[in-house]
Amino acid sequence: MTTSSSDGPDGAPVPGKDPQGEERDRLQEAVLREQVAYLIKAMGGPEYAAAVWSEDGRRIEYLYRPDYVLARDEHWRDVADLLGAERLDDERSQRQRGLTVLRVTTDDTTTVPDILARVDRELGVGKATPDHIMFVTGPGRLCPAVEPEEPGADPAPYPGITTDLGAGTEVFVSVVDTGWWPPCGTDPATPWLAGVDGDPETIDLDNIHPYAGHGTFIAGVVRTQAPAARIRVEGFLPTGGAAYESDMVVQLGEALEHSPDIISLSAGCPTRGEVPLLSFEVFWEQRLRHQKGTVLVAAAGNDGHRKPFWPAAFPWAVSVGAIDRDGERADYSNFGSWVDVYALGTGLVNAYPTGTFYCHEPPHVGEKREFTGIARWSGTSFSTPLVSGLIAARMSQHGISARKAADQLLVEAAAAGRRGVGPILYPAN
Repeated sequence: MTTSSSDGPDGAPVPGKDPQGEERDRLQEAVLREQVAYLIKAMGGPEYAAAVWSEDGRRIEYLYRPDYVLARDEHWRDVADLLGAERLDDERSQRQRGLTVLRVTTDDTTTVPDILARVDRELGVGKATPDHIMFVTGPGRLCPAVEPEEPGADPAPYPGITTDLGAGTEVFVSVVDTGWWPPCGTDPATPWLAGVDGDPETIDLDNIHPYAGHGTFIAGVVRTQAPAARIRVEGFLPTGGAAYESDMVVQLGEALEHSPDIISLSAGCPTRGEVPLLSFEVFWEQRLRHQKGTVLVAAAGNDGHRKPFWPAAFPWAVSVGAIDRDGERADYSNFGSWVDVYALGTGLVNAYPTGTFYCHEPPHVGEKREFTGIARWSGTSFSTPLVSGLIAARMSQHGISARKAADQLLVEAAAAGRRGVGPILYPAN
């Protein structure tokens, strides 16, 4: 076995150094910093979004809302008394029953993480948490794993449309994402999106912003597996593809008011200390577990490691990692026993706004890409709706609930699993 090396000061190889690997790491770090900078700017600046970096400065531990913390209703008074915090009583802040949003006092030397360390010591771990920032990214490599790419000549959706054109009949899928681009519903290039609706997304076609069209692309992937499914794209992540977790659960509650069978969520985040998202714990207890049969399908994230990514890591969610076209786990996909299933996430081709996109990330900064209704994209963001579509198809084909359909498919995925990957679901024929 040979060991990659780079040259030392005297020209001799330095064992254990891999020049290509080091360059790849530097590039990934540069991409991450650009993505985080964009997200913070899109959220309104440092007053509205902050990042906690790892000690080596190469990855994000989590992103959070400055000056705010979350607590359960039964704990908020203890937290408020300890910190001298103020309970927010406006309608928007307290719409999720069981969850309290508190404003805390910070300065240049005392941050939310510092304040929470005190809560951990004096009240116990988890009595208060950050108001984490969730995104259609997933800091590490941020999901999508790459910027949208031109699909090539004579593009067709990939995976292709299933031959069972009735798959998904009478099934309702809620895509919680950046919103819906209505022209794709009538574009001759994307006929499989006819009938999809949702919250319109605002896009400048002369300069398409990062993550624009993400929700529309995802709706298209669902339709490849369930052409007859009813789909609504909720525009809950328009700000750089990001939202505070306290807002996200309220918005998911609004989605539940439409009584969807499946919620497809290609968003999430890592958390402080890998503790589960408090807002989603409360959301499950107060709302989702009472919505009999509804299934939340969530992206496992694109950090390329086994640390939990929430809400996918909750046992009640169907968590989806990504494989490439060769059936191997994608190098960007998170993995581990908390990931329920893997599906195609690399090089998918589907609907995208017709217009011009300028790349923001190294090494393609400033590169101009032209799109005519179709794009190629990669990430666990896109393996997630593929599984959502397969669940919808199974529901209509067998007349069963989303929960039962998901359980059946996970059994089949385990049987089809590959060593070194895990359970796998493949696109329908």
